[in-house]
Amino acid sequence: MEILNFHRGPASYTLSLGLIMLAMGITLDFEDLIRLFLKRPLSILFGCVAQYTIMPSFAFIISKVLGLPPSLSAGLILLGCCPGGTASNVVTLIAQGDVPLSIVMTSCTTLAAVLLTPFLTKILAGTYVPVDAIQLSISTLQIVVAPTLLGSYAKRAFPAVVKIVMPFAPLFAVLASSLLACSVFSENFIRLKSMVGASVASDLSPLQRALMLFSGDLGVVMFSVALLHYAGFFVGYISAAICGFKETERRAISIEVGMQNSSLGVVLAAAHFPSPMVAVPPAISAVIMNVMGSSLGVLWRYKDPLDSEKGTKTKSDNL
Repeated sequence: MEILNFHRGPASYTLSLGLIMLAMGITLDFEDLIRLFLKRPLSILFGCVAQYTIMPSFAFIISKVLGLPPSLSAGLILLGCCPGGTASNVVTLIAQGDVPLSIVMTSCTTLAAVLLTPFLTKILAGTYVPVDAIQLSISTLQIVVAPTLLGSYAKRAFPAVVKIVMPFAPLFAVLASSLLACSVFSENFIRLKSMVGASVASDLSPLQRALMLFSGDLGVVMFSVALLHYAGFFVGYISAAICGFKETERRAISIEVGMQNSSLGVVLAAAHFPSPMVAVPPAISAVIMNVMGSSLGVLWRYKDPLDSEKGTKTKSDNL
């Protein structure tokens, strides 16, 4: 029996992701972004460098330490090499973080993904599976960068129309991202079931199913994905704190580094890797990342950034 049938997914995922990035582009004003970049280059550059060093490095390390199979290792590394996700901007807002910084970081890492995502994936995952960096670059340009630039152009060329659409664009991007995440996860459900086998057997109790689910291969993959995102949140925050950035900037950098564009990972995995298992880590990430990111955002929501900065200064003064 053919375990997987992934032929329906890529086209719909590509279209959905393209629309999401188009909505993101409509909300962008590149003149404002350039102005903000010139005003605060250090925090923006630091965040972008952190995005493309912390996540790819930890993805590679985690895959080695946990001994993941080649296809799953490649999928985890591909996930780590993706740019920041659009949901990070909303989570940063909830967390009382620096939203303008988050938006600029998302934009910069998205544009840089044309070169860095394929290049880093080739270097880190090329030892596991064949990686066509050129085709990955072309797909990233078509799926992510082109719609974003088109949306930004539409904002300038058709201001009257965009003015009507603008209030709904961020909400559409978030809802579409959530629906795409659910679609990705459901499309991969048969694949996930094949990894746990007996854990979904009808004669087992819910507790037994849960225990077998998390003790099998799927549990290892879920743990590796959760660990990767945790590393992004934690190391992103700590590194920003060490470099002396403000609390609001630390939160924005932490969230931006920890939250990936997992939908792009699924699309690229489905289109350019022979093994369908490469798409499993990004598919699982679509759920785990949103839960972890939202939880962190709510936690920070009730912790005033000024209180955190005062606490940090007090500790440094006592040293």
